[in-house]
Amino acid sequence: QVQLVESGGGLVQPGGSLRLSCAASGIIFNNYVVYWHRQTPGKQRELVAFITSAGNTNYADSVKGRFTISRDNAKNTVSLQMNSLKPEDTAVYYCRAAYNGRNYWGQGTQVTVSS
Repeated sequence: QVQLVESGGGLVQPGGSLRLSCAASGIIFNNYVVYWHRQTPGKQRELVAFITSAGNTNYADSVKGRFTISRDNAKNTVSLQMNSLKPEDTAVYYCRAAYNGRNYWGQGTQVTVSS
């Protein structure tokens, strides 16, 4: 059974930092491209960042320079380090793993940026 489990969300003040983790089980994780998406009520799910199996990364313009995605294949995890957080970063954050036509989602973790 494939599972992706996000953790690390919470409430943080503007300018603060959070580190999200996505832990995978049931798949050969290092084959997969792993994405972080986010969604707020009434809006479409937005791609935040992704990392390829080779470790290449890509970011949405809105988070470039503030967020860093990384992976540890030995631990089957992908992390999203989020710095200089803004209220507009408030959303549910989801990880997704994709490879060879297979696509798996986690259940999401809430990030709230507010004073």
